[in-house]
Amino acid sequence: MDVLESGKMATKTLLSNKLRSALTMLGIVIGNASVIAMVGIGQGAQRFVAEQFESLGTNVLFVIPGNRDAQRTTVDLPKTLVLEDAKAIATQVPTVAKVAPQLQSRELVTYRNKNTYSSVVGTTPEYTAVRNFNPEEGRFFTQLDVKRNNQVVALGSDLAKRLFINQDPIGKYVRIKDVRFLVIGVMESKGSVLGTNYDDSALLPITTMASRIVGENSPYGVSLTFISISAKSDASVEAAQFQIQNLLRLRHKITREDDFSVQSQKDVLEIAGTVTSALTVMLAAIAGISLLVGGIGVMNIMLVSVTERTQEIGLRKALGATQHDVLIQFLIEAVMLSAAGGIVGTALGVGGILLISAFTPFQAGISPVAIALAVSISGGIGVVFGVVPARRAAQLDPIVALRSA
Repeated sequence: MDVLESGKMATKTLLSNKLRSALTMLGIVIGNASVIAMVGIGQGAQRFVAEQFESLGTNVLFVIPGNRDAQRTTVDLPKTLVLEDAKAIATQVPTVAKVAPQLQSRELVTYRNKNTYSSVVGTTPEYTAVRNFNPEEGRFFTQLDVKRNNQVVALGSDLAKRLFINQDPIGKYVRIKDVRFLVIGVMESKGSVLGTNYDDSALLPITTMASRIVGENSPYGVSLTFISISAKSDASVEAAQFQIQNLLRLRHKITREDDFSVQSQKDVLEIAGTVTSALTVMLAAIAGISLLVGGIGVMNIMLVSVTERTQEIGLRKALGATQHDVLIQFLIEAVMLSAAGGIVGTALGVGGILLISAFTPFQAGISPVAIALAVSISGGIGVVFGVVPARRAAQLDPIVALRSA
């Protein structure tokens, strides 16, 4: 008997037991759909993280106080960066385009009877260029505002809506830590970036922030939370990083371990990419377990089928079917169940990815490699887990099979 004839018989047998065949396929369907969806979600997470970093601004470097050990183990970082460091970087590093020192704290912001705790950021006018964050209404503060310690503020869009509801905030006054500030601008909506909601922030001149909100808490000047820097081009990021490190080592008279770290956007993105890739692999591996369970289900049902079809097997062998013919028929049945489950699972996985892309921020990707791998594995599962029941069917003695019937 040729393979084509065996295939026809296998198809007829599976269609005659539709419910059992469907339940057998279910494990393979769930496994394939899970693997494809998890890989798609992982790729979507990688794209989302990359877009989040790109939204921070182009060619961005971050100078953070404290060495790497302190950054990993300490909530309150040491105050090793001051405003003069930022000014030195801006004037002495040739590969740097803009420098935006930042001094941050969380304070009570009040307008009339409305109170809310928000992130308050003291910075300079360069902040808008470095962080790609511009006012949608009104204006941002100027160097003159910084020089004069003017009590002006630009509000994030969410904070402005929460405080003023349907009113125009421009020209009105809010109180930050009992200090009165004139609202001069409302920033464009930027959303959350890596857990920080930029729309829920109040931006002040850094000199006003230091003198009226947090105070100068360093003997060397205005201490900073960190410094954001934009390099002149993509090609100059590494050079800028090297030059900033050397300048700050000279300024801080460092002979051993640095009391700061300079991280490029690319460095942080690579770390985030490594984490999301590892999570993708882990999710795919967990989802892959369901494929294994589905394969065991296929073997279990095929063994039951062999037991139920003992008379049929005995009759076929009595009429001249060889062990090879019986083996091929049962293997084809197992492969057909697995392959059909793989196709249905693939359709469900792709559909799930499209739904996730439509209703969440994650632009989940459809991975042809994941689809090919999942379908190949599901087909292979049919072969691997179909071998045992197929061999058992092929080795049945026709006389014993007919007697047992």
